[in-house]
Amino acid sequence: QVQLVESGGGLVQAGGSLRLSCAASGRTFSMYSVGWFRQAPGKEREFVAAISWRGGITYYADSVKGRFTISRDNAKITVYLQMNSLKPEDTAVYHCAARTGMTIPSTAVSYDYWGQGAQVTVSS
Repeated sequence: QVQLVESGGGLVQAGGSLRLSCAASGRTFSMYSVGWFRQAPGKEREFVAAISWRGGITYYADSVKGRFTISRDNAKITVYLQMNSLKPEDTAVYHCAARTGMTIPSTAVSYDYWGQGAQVTVSS
């Protein structure tokens, strides 16, 4: 009942910035918590960041803390991931995911709906 579409990926040099968007459609999206995950080829899916449905609580993986910022817009229909000071190890396919409720777990299995993914490539 919730559809998620990521956009904003691309190729950027190390130290640069990108902003990913996760556009949502479906019933009562404002009541969903949203997380960002990433997966590099041959690697396990990794938690990046999450935000509560109210937008007042955020959580970040240690690897991106201080560099990435998750937010959602005033209408609560789009979630963003601002990525600054990008490193080559940030290269991955980034997915947004949503779940019902207020909690923001870091485990992928806890999320019910997933976007198709956006490629982020950081060159050295």
